Amino acid sequence: MAFMLQPTYHDNPRLDALVGGLRDYLSGELAAYEDDLGLAPETPLHRSQLEPVWRRSRELGFYGIHLPEDLGGRALSYTELAALKEEVGASGRVLATSVLGDMGGPLRIGAIFEHATEYQREKYLLPVVRAQRACCFSMTEDDAGSDVRRMRTTATPVPGGYRITGHKVFSTGGTFADFSILVARMAGSEESYSAFLVDLDSPGCRVSPGQVPLSGQNIESDVVLDDCFVPAENLLGEEGQGMRISLGRVTANRLLHCPTALGAARRAIGLAFDFAAGRSVSGGLLLEKQAIQHTLADMATDYYAARSMTYDALALLDAGERPRVESFMCKLFVAERAFAIADRAVQMHGKAGMVRGAPVEVIWRQLRMFRVLTGASEIQRNGIIREMVRAAGGAT
Repeated sequence: MAFMLQPTYHDNPRLDALVGGLRDYLSGELAAYEDDLGLAPETPLHRSQLEPVWRRSRELGFYGIHLPEDLGGRALSYTELAALKEEVGASGRVLATSVLGDMGGPLRIGAIFEHATEYQREKYLLPVVRAQRACCFSMTEDDAGSDVRRMRTTATPVPGGYRITGHKVFSTGGTFADFSILVARMAGSEESYSAFLVDLDSPGCRVSPGQVPLSGQNIESDVVLDDCFVPAENLLGEEGQGMRISLGRVTANRLLHCPTALGAARRAIGLAFDFAAGRSVSGGLLLEKQAIQHTLADMATDYYAARSMTYDALALLDAGERPRVESFMCKLFVAERAFAIADRAVQMHGKAGMVRGAPVEVIWRQLRMFRVLTGASEIQRNGIIREMVRAAGGAT
């Protein structure tokens, strides 16, 4: 894999054309749309602002592009999807996560199709693919983050369905979603969890803005359920399969989070390089200082190493293998090195990098979160050593 801050894919003409088209859309039409709305990274978002992006992205073929052709996608490989996600991360666009369907769209529900009934596909999933409905995913609770089995949201079987009570946090995009893919503990059990499709306008269900995370993005929500009735036909899969459904594609999902962070790190390097090339200090350019040159060299090397690891593991997925330990390693290494790149970029900018809302400062906050989100670095280290012990034939 050759090092380039703006990668090309000449060996894959289809992907090369897709990446070029996506870059044009992100930097052209979408950028103009955001400017017209006056959007900034911390602007509270509303569904009326997002729906046009969903529809336009679908018209251009990007919304749900990873899905099979019978669902309107182009059946991308994991590697191809990762390349597009990297461009999204590198764009700096406020609404970039709506383009491929990360924000409540097809990327959120793609793995659910294999568990859904025909009724569920028609009422819930296919309208998401068509950019007509949106969803969120609700698993995290205040006392159940990485240790999801501490969740206390409970589903009680009743005639015709279930009564669910509990409080979910960090349901990304919940304030503009129509329904939630929600995991709850089965009443009377400490080890049985089920997944449900919960209409967010149901009696007994309330969605409110959640805590604002470090990134400053106003996209999180709380989903509070108080004896909320969910009909039996909204049980996803079978009772007791909730964890398997929600975590079933965890290896692929862990790897596919990495390209977005790599894109942000790539953008941080570009911003730092451009700043150093235009900043005059002590009678010369900042870029002429050896310490700055070495810092940029280290940043580029970290990016190349993290990107090479990630795409190597994705190639294993595309070959039909299950790179469990590699996925832990990639999430750990990408999270730590991408943040280190952003941290150096802020340092290089000096005062200009410490201004709230400066591009490198925004990237710094986003990548600091990535060291915790989708499994903290410590969780990844636990996974690495567990897989190493298992491979050696020892006890886990």
